[in-house]
Amino acid sequence: MLNYKHLHYFRTVAKAGAINRAAEKLHLTPQTLSGQISTFETRLGVTLFRRTGRRLELTDAGRTALSYADDIFLVGAELEEALQNRPGARAHPFRVGIADVVPKAIAYQLLSPALTLEEPVKLICKEDRLEQLAAELSIHRLDMVLADRPLPSSMDIRGYSHPLGECGIAFLSTRTLAGQLTADFPACLQDTPLLIPGEDSALRVPLLRWLERKDIQPTIVGEFDDSALMSAFGQAGAGVFPVPLTTAAEVMRQYDVVEVGQTLDIRERFFAISVERRLSHPAVVAVSEAARLRFQLHPPG
Repeated sequence: MLNYKHLHYFRTVAKAGAINRAAEKLHLTPQTLSGQISTFETRLGVTLFRRTGRRLELTDAGRTALSYADDIFLVGAELEEALQNRPGARAHPFRVGIADVVPKAIAYQLLSPALTLEEPVKLICKEDRLEQLAAELSIHRLDMVLADRPLPSSMDIRGYSHPLGECGIAFLSTRTLAGQLTADFPACLQDTPLLIPGEDSALRVPLLRWLERKDIQPTIVGEFDDSALMSAFGQAGAGVFPVPLTTAAEVMRQYDVVEVGQTLDIRERFFAISVERRLSHPAVVAVSEAARLRFQLHPPG
């Protein structure tokens, strides 16, 4: 059986990055703590740490163990809170993976309805690449994954992709840059500095194909996996950048930028990926139903 005292010691060392610092927090001698970690590794049959200079770095097995340890101690804290009947103790955790290419504003719009349920939930978000999140979903460490594409068929993971909606694209820039564009949209993008999503984004290929069909060749000055980082560069005047139409007004307000033009020829799509063929989790159902209403403003063409 797993020794939870050893697991606590391991987690403390992993967070501290060194035996000495962890020993101080645990009120143990470094020698005692080092021996406890060695006993834990022997019990598990794996090496959890490797020494790099004065620091301890996690091995692949160590990173896996730390991820599980974080979940175990989180559940323990929730159990303690529930038993002590503290305010909010009845809130059930709703664990959501958010693909790192999904715009933060979209993630908020899609997930916020889950926070208004009659039976309260505590939202726990994890951002990562879709492949990693899907793996965690498959072992029920997540309740749902938000993504900009369906679950890839090439992944040997059982899951179901539920369309949440789609919308067109708006192109935004600073007022100064927009004032320098003399042609009508989209011809004004010719030779204009343009920021585009990175290779992991499902929007990237449709965007490039649309530009090719229009015979428009902008000057691509940056590629970004993180939409918030792309917006920050756009705010600084680095170039025109695309955003989902449903968040355009909010992005313009937040980053003090203006709209250059918009198109419904390019579609940003969003999916809830779950292990359920038919949605039943109350929070996931709330997300799906609210998304259907929100994206009615930008229905499929």
